Amino acid sequence: MSRRTKDEDFDTRIDILRTRLKDSDDKNVQDAVFDRRTLMDLYSLASKGVIDSLGGSVCTGKEANIFRAMAGEKELALKIYRISTSNFNSMQDYLQGDIVSAWTRKEFRNLSRAEEVGIPVPHPIAMKENILVMDLIVMEGQVAPTLKDMNLEQEEARAVYEQIVHYISLLYNRAQLVHADLSEFNILYRQEGPVIIDMGQSVTLDHPQARRFLERDIANVSHYFRKKYSLGSPEEIWKKLIKDRDEIKEKKAD
Repeated sequence: MSRRTKDEDFDTRIDILRTRLKDSDDKNVQDAVFDRRTLMDLYSLASKGVIDSLGGSVCTGKEANIFRAMAGEKELALKIYRISTSNFNSMQDYLQGDIVSAWTRKEFRNLSRAEEVGIPVPHPIAMKENILVMDLIVMEGQVAPTLKDMNLEQEEARAVYEQIVHYISLLYNRAQLVHADLSEFNILYRQEGPVIIDMGQSVTLDHPQARRFLERDIANVSHYFRKKYSLGSPEEIWKKLIKDRDEIKEKKAD
């Protein structure tokens, strides 16, 4: 097969993969996200059976876009970090792809560590360079809303708050991680309980800024629940973290 024929075949296959791309008609979005390298990686994932087709846009963030995808009958989320327009572009061009790829691997690893200790997160399935494949979090057939967009009854708000505090403690005391950007914008709501998302920036406890990031996470969560539902406090969250830490130490001592 000639080089031209191979290119044409590749383009055709990518076009087929993108036939279900409904919500990204804006050319600027397409150019920023679907550069040739990303399309080749999507094709690689499709060739391996990780995804069958690509759907519409779920949301657009500062560094990444999230799209629906399908694998058989299973709905997935594809988080595609933008290489050309991300906040990593202060680096030299030849480093950008490597930096974004490392960030994608970091999020995959952090999600896996959180899941291992029992924290509800989007289950990470695969990654390829700047593409992270995860379970799509849904509620009643729709993409689950963020906590920011919910108006909960007081009793349910208390239950959700306590679950999130428990997850902060699990992340810190069991996974040895700090989310580092936790807020109502990075917590999805579903009836089974909240789901923590966006863990690319999460850090291990030996990170020099881990304590500051933890303080900020606690402040963000307590401020949201105190302002909207008049419950919770930073002191209450710290008390939970310390109590759980001491219990873990006691068990290890036994």
